[in-house]
Amino acid sequence: MNPLTSVKGSITTAFVLAAIVSVWLTVAAGADISLHHAQLGRWLHIVSGVMWVGLLYYFNVVQMPGLAEAAADKGGPGGAGISKYIAPRALGWFRWAAVATWITGAWYLTSGYGDGNAFVQAFMLQPGFRTIGVGVWLGTIMLFNVWVFIWPNQKKILGIVQASEDEKAKARKTALYVSRTNFILSVPMLMCMGGQGHGLPF
Repeated sequence: MNPLTSVKGSITTAFVLAAIVSVWLTVAAGADISLHHAQLGRWLHIVSGVMWVGLLYYFNVVQMPGLAEAAADKGGPGGAGISKYIAPRALGWFRWAAVATWITGAWYLTSGYGDGNAFVQAFMLQPGFRTIGVGVWLGTIMLFNVWVFIWPNQKKILGIVQASEDEKAKARKTALYVSRTNFILSVPMLMCMGGQGHGLPF
């Protein structure tokens, strides 16, 4: 079976290849293979975070402006194809990647970072953990926004749940503003996540 012909095959192959490369690098360096447990949470956090934030950027930079243009183009094909086929699938990956990102981040902070108490120290914005702590708080707010505001309103917009035209109009506005808020929060969040390990461990 060609892994390039399906999403599942490509994902499986990517993770298998990453595992092989990881083991090979560890053995080649003569390092302790047990160190993989500590780094697994970090790696999964990065992978799921790329998926989450990548889709957040897609929605804000590509899909929403594109759908607005499609709605304004009275002679064009409209945005029904995107709304029916693309958006529900993208939102599925988006919301579960958000959960995976938060859980793997908590796992890494609990088991593989600092003295094992980094999760609490980050949430409490303790010295040495303030940078990552701000990132954790921003990520938590963004996760909350995905599940409490964006997804319930998108279900109304996409017709997954029944809603009147007035309810859909209100849902569009709420989903737009909260998604744009997450877009804005993601930039300082990424700065803090990268900064903790690269020169900003305050």
